[in-house]
Amino acid sequence: MIEIETLITFFTLSVMLGLAPGPDILYVFNQSVVKGSRIGVLITLGLCSGLVLHTLAVALGLAVVVRQMPLALALIQYLGVIYLLYLAWQLWQESVSLVANNNQSQLNGWGYYRRGVLMNISNPKVLLFFLAFLPQFVSDNQTTVVVQLILLGLLFILAALLVFISVSLLAQSISNKIRTSSAILVRLNQVTAIIFIFLAINLLTTDL
Repeated sequence: MIEIETLITFFTLSVMLGLAPGPDILYVFNQSVVKGSRIGVLITLGLCSGLVLHTLAVALGLAVVVRQMPLALALIQYLGVIYLLYLAWQLWQESVSLVANNNQSQLNGWGYYRRGVLMNISNPKVLLFFLAFLPQFVSDNQTTVVVQLILLGLLFILAALLVFISVSLLAQSISNKIRTSSAILVRLNQVTAIIFIFLAINLLTTDL
């Protein structure tokens, strides 16, 4: 089995990586400020469900197959770009609704959860990151590699849950102070939408 010291090191690194700026944490923060921590938590649960799929893909060897298929990897990459641009458009539309004092979302809780799942599984960088990161902590002993990879994946998911839920709660406290100012919320959505457009361009131009 993996040594406890290795697991602690892995978990610490996972928390640090979870705090790194990226589309997931940015979206959780934005939606938690604008719509409340409940929505942020639902998106977080969706993101972490996506991580479960990435973990299984790595553990079962599917990630290696995808990595060796340029066409499949390119397809995931383009889907990720399209979805980031879609989210940017959604955020901009929400800013328009805020200007009109109409902040009623058409999504229910399942919709936000599903959005989190799609965000995660449509990002090929997450799959390639797991493929490169998890095996580094696998121990050479009698425990099967598959079991170890699943354990590491679940530990990473736990770290992501703690980080993103904390961010969501922090955003909620900020939201309580600024929600009365629709101008601030509009600017927040617009800035986030622009960042997502740049992230989409970055993903499109990244050589996977």
